Amino acid sequence: MRIVQKLFLCLVMMQAVAGSAQNPANASELLANKLIAGEFEISYYNSACYFALAGHASLAFKYLGKAIEEGYANVANTEKDEDLLSLHADPRWNTMLQQMKETQARQQNAAQLFFNKKNFWDSPQFGTPYQSNIPENEKIAGLSKLWSELKYNFVNLDLVQGINIDSLYLTYLPKVRLSTSTKEYYQLLTEMVAMLQDGHTNVYVPGALGDSVYARPLVRTRLIEDKVIVVGVYDDALRSKGLAVGQEVLQVNGIPVKTYAEQQVIPYQSSSTWQDKMVRGYDYALLAGALHEPLRLQIKDASGKVSEQTIARVKPATRSAIVQVPAFEYRLLPGNIAYIALNTFAHDSAAKAFAARYEEISKATAIIFDVRNNGGGNSSVGWDILRFLINQRAIVHTSYTRDYKPTYRAWGRTQQPSLNRNPLAPGKQKTYGGEVIVLTSARTYSAAEDFVAAFKTLKRGLVIGEATGGSSGQPLFITLPGGGSARICSKRDMLGDETEFVGRGIQPDKEVHPTIPDIRKGTDTQLQAAIRQLSNGK
Repeated sequence: MRIVQKLFLCLVMMQAVAGSAQNPANASELLANKLIAGEFEISYYNSACYFALAGHASLAFKYLGKAIEEGYANVANTEKDEDLLSLHADPRWNTMLQQMKETQARQQNAAQLFFNKKNFWDSPQFGTPYQSNIPENEKIAGLSKLWSELKYNFVNLDLVQGINIDSLYLTYLPKVRLSTSTKEYYQLLTEMVAMLQDGHTNVYVPGALGDSVYARPLVRTRLIEDKVIVVGVYDDALRSKGLAVGQEVLQVNGIPVKTYAEQQVIPYQSSSTWQDKMVRGYDYALLAGALHEPLRLQIKDASGKVSEQTIARVKPATRSAIVQVPAFEYRLLPGNIAYIALNTFAHDSAAKAFAARYEEISKATAIIFDVRNNGGGNSSVGWDILRFLINQRAIVHTSYTRDYKPTYRAWGRTQQPSLNRNPLAPGKQKTYGGEVIVLTSARTYSAAEDFVAAFKTLKRGLVIGEATGGSSGQPLFITLPGGGSARICSKRDMLGDETEFVGRGIQPDKEVHPTIPDIRKGTDTQLQAAIRQLSNGK
């Protein structure tokens, strides 16, 4: 039961008592009558929680029964809900749980009968094999499935200006029918979905096309001070040819680099914010393409000398194996400052490593968490680390999803979101009490943003750097004809106090951007700003 609702019920109870001054014993019954009459918009389950807390067992069981009648059947949640502990010894408790279990069983049987995932939601009929040009009927079917899933599951449509899902479908229907290859077909689907401006809503080409779309060179670029700068060279052969960190890219394949990005890259990038689009357009995807097609780069060094480099792309798997970044990095900086890079939450390695080193880390005067290169994973990994920083339970995350009920639509009711709040409890270890700073960038994404959002909610320290990517949520994956797939964002994440960041990014408390001179010198502009902040509080 949410704290806000508890407080509201307490206020209502006080009003009921005030209205029954001559007979306060009837206050709870008066409140119950008001609830039944619909004077207050509170769920039956939450009403039961209130009455249990207030010591009115009969009314609590009465409203639990009404909740079950409406279909409530979350047995696990009910059994562990501390608000209902006073009811456990009552003989009616086990009877109520049994009714709930029976309701749950009926719901599960119905779900298995009508909505079995394998046979209903993602049926094998759409899992057709790859062909260089899949049949027109498959193309239309794939577009139709994508359109339907977007219409019923995409949670961020309110953030997209001037886009209508049905209009998109009708616009792209003739285009996909005229496509002459599976690659072109998927390019069209990718372009269509990118118009929804959501980084967790994407189309992925069939595996057979991966090398012709996702191959990249062993070079990384980034938009810094409005210039495209080389920030990583991961091949000795390229270094020997003169390619170096800090050089500016002027042209790609004879086209000015920004023109190239705006025409051939950015239109196909699903991105939630401007900063997200710049990362995808000038970092992740700028140099991506076909494995067999070399890239011609015109570059300029710090002295102003212009030269050309022809570089090859490598397979995605090859690049991933070479450009590896550990999930967890730790070192002690001067001033007894613990620097901790959390580079991925794709698995729980970072949380386990932090816990294993915590005794040493806890002796530091301050901690700098660096999530600038963390693209996400599982939100619970980051939250497990934050447990070490708090000494009391707090709500750190709020989210909602669409709650579609066909009958409600038939009755003309407005679709309502289903809200969820996630609390974070402190760990069993001694709480870290020193200063904490979190470094962010536009590459801070998804579950990493949930980490930053929880940190901001807790008001545990400062966020320094750049706005995060502004995209988090739970993707729903679907299969498409020819071996491809797509994902659709089905959940809107927020801070614990319901502050929005999807479509905006989490703004830093102190904005600091990297500079080209610092990149060339090998200086980390943002890290140095964090160290100065800890040293003198400025």
